[in-house]
Amino acid sequence: MSTEIQNVSRRGFLKGMFSAGAFVLAVRYLPDAAFAQDAARSLIDQAPLHPSVYVGLETDGTVYIIAHRSEMGTSSRTSVPLILADELDADWSRVKIVQAVGDPRYGSQDTDGSKSVREFFNPMREAGATTRLMLVRAAAQQWGVSPDECSTGLHQVVHASSGRKADYGQLVAAAAKLPVPAKSEVKFKKRDQWRYIGEGEDPYDLRDYCTGKAGFGIDAKSDGMLFAAIAHPLVLGGTIKSLDDKSALAVKGVQRTVTIETFKPPCHFQPLGGVAVLADTTWAAFQGRKQLKIDWDNGANAAYSSDVFKRQLQETARKPGKVWRNQGNVDKEFAAGNRVIEADYYIPHLAHASMEPPMALADVRGDHVEVWTCTQNPQAVQESVGTALGIPKENVVCHVTLLGGGFGRKSKPDYAVEAAVLSRKAGKPVKVVWSREDDVQFDYYHTVSATHMKAAVDANGRPTAWLQRSVFPPIGSTFQAGAELAGAGEMQQGWTDIPYDLPNLRVENGPAPAHVRIGWFRSVANIYHAFAVQTFTDELASNASADRIQYALDLIGPPRIIDLKAMGVDYPNYGASPAEYPVDTARLRHVIEQAAEKSGWGKEKSGNGVGYGFAAHRSFLTYVACVVKVEVNADGDIAIPRVDYVVDAGTVVNPDRTRSQFEGAAVYGTSIARYGEITAKNGAIEQSNFNDYQVTRLPEAPRQTNVYIVENEAPPAGVGEPGVPPYVPAMCNAIFAATRKRVRELPLAKLDFSKASQS
Repeated sequence: MSTEIQNVSRRGFLKGMFSAGAFVLAVRYLPDAAFAQDAARSLIDQAPLHPSVYVGLETDGTVYIIAHRSEMGTSSRTSVPLILADELDADWSRVKIVQAVGDPRYGSQDTDGSKSVREFFNPMREAGATTRLMLVRAAAQQWGVSPDECSTGLHQVVHASSGRKADYGQLVAAAAKLPVPAKSEVKFKKRDQWRYIGEGEDPYDLRDYCTGKAGFGIDAKSDGMLFAAIAHPLVLGGTIKSLDDKSALAVKGVQRTVTIETFKPPCHFQPLGGVAVLADTTWAAFQGRKQLKIDWDNGANAAYSSDVFKRQLQETARKPGKVWRNQGNVDKEFAAGNRVIEADYYIPHLAHASMEPPMALADVRGDHVEVWTCTQNPQAVQESVGTALGIPKENVVCHVTLLGGGFGRKSKPDYAVEAAVLSRKAGKPVKVVWSREDDVQFDYYHTVSATHMKAAVDANGRPTAWLQRSVFPPIGSTFQAGAELAGAGEMQQGWTDIPYDLPNLRVENGPAPAHVRIGWFRSVANIYHAFAVQTFTDELASNASADRIQYALDLIGPPRIIDLKAMGVDYPNYGASPAEYPVDTARLRHVIEQAAEKSGWGKEKSGNGVGYGFAAHRSFLTYVACVVKVEVNADGDIAIPRVDYVVDAGTVVNPDRTRSQFEGAAVYGTSIARYGEITAKNGAIEQSNFNDYQVTRLPEAPRQTNVYIVENEAPPAGVGEPGVPPYVPAMCNAIFAATRKRVRELPLAKLDFSKASQS
């Protein structure tokens, strides 16, 4: 990459980028690093009209909108800017999306937690409406009329009574001279005036995806860069006792080896440590890594074996834990003489296994560094790299490429820190490339969990007391050494907010130490909490010989708002206001009733290898009901002919992309249910690639997934993650309906559903 500053006009630079259909911040499309940094940060600011950090207008009418969140297949790079374009009445064909670098002025850039649209729905509307008002005022001033007499059409201001019209580009220069209106002066369009919200658009980068022009982390390049492959400690916290790198250095193309220190607890986003092989090509780096001879000190976690730990978790789950929610007196009711039903559930560690493994290119020059990476959180990259190098985070520029999937893994930028540390030591740009084996064996895993459920039921099979206790190494262990109990953020996810109308209820959590890195994973704690609650509900319904859906509706009870705060429950509500996003059982009941109708529930009986399963769950402020149909043949092979989702996510910006998220969730959930299992022996992860950590193949995927979106005027909620939690128990409940074999632990691949096991 040249260090010479080229005298290129801003307009010429932009024309070159967009005419090629290039992804704005992929390094290979940039003339040089210094200019790229300036262009990315100042493009909007240099536009003649830029009343907001999110939008800028040129005199030719081109609208530039910042995409400050990351794109990993969810279409956030389309949907979030689309909100602004709608409020601006912009012609989408004249909109150019510019990917933001990490910068606090954009607010949170953490593309995680299904909150991009929810958090920035109003800020984007405000930016668009503010710009629209300035254009209207500029036109009114030129025409000598009141702004109240003017309106906007598609990319133009209109004065209806005189028939005058002005394209936005014609008004930019005049509008730029006006003061930015106060927030109180800005009025949003009415819902029936929306042009794009609720209709959506194709992904902005669709053509680039299809033609191979899209720039991902793997595409980042720099002149003179070295490639790095890292031999990480096989056990978390392991250190190097001795190193022999002679054979590695003899590999053609290998330049040197560099030792990376093992992190100091807690692991946070620090590098795992190990030995990096720096080479001219990825091939040479990987071949050199194979030749390293390292004697490891595996440390305390060498005693960790997942089969032993599983039994420990299950034992803990049957002991009293920390009480998070308590109503009535469950102990008294359990002793009252009614029938008591108990069940234990288990889900192992899961790996993210996104299509694109972690990648990062870093160029350290003195006390400044530029990073190009597939990250869900560029601000975390800035902070983590700054801390590792001992420089201000403001000195770290993070360019965000497209992500080949993320699922939460790429919000942890340890791989970007590795690249920066190695670049400083090498004195050159360094690109760290993780192999699939690295990705599977050194992940921030979805936690392993054991859950104990207990209910006392009356003569009609209805619970009179309900106890639930979950035990799992918490995500907090990644940020606080020794943390063993869950925090409110994990407890809120389908556990403390159980929606059933029960007189006696206790919700608990037990302690569990972490022996691997624990991190966010698509839908997080909702996976194991929904699996336990929804499967146990199905078990109770079966014991009561009741219809599963009607039984669930009876447990939920009449429509009501559940005020968890009034109950003394620490409930973060996914960071949203309970007044704006209450726990509303009426919405939950509605999606359940609709799912029964849309799926034809009850029209075909389960049994003889055919089964229908149901589950419903609120997560990320969205209400979802799911019905899964399975077919199990005499050999135990499972097919999924049909899935029906009903989704209430409030105001939906991009319906087609929302449906895609739920279709993908069904495939992702199938992977979790069928195959998902990460195990450890003597502290080392046993799986390494898709041969032993499988994901759903095409013949195993649901053949038909129907997604029905409930239309209402509630504020927007999440759509990326809520499809996973109800799917897994619905699928397992369907298997029970087909085979009478209850699924209480995953993965299904370890269970036998052949004819001999059916009853």
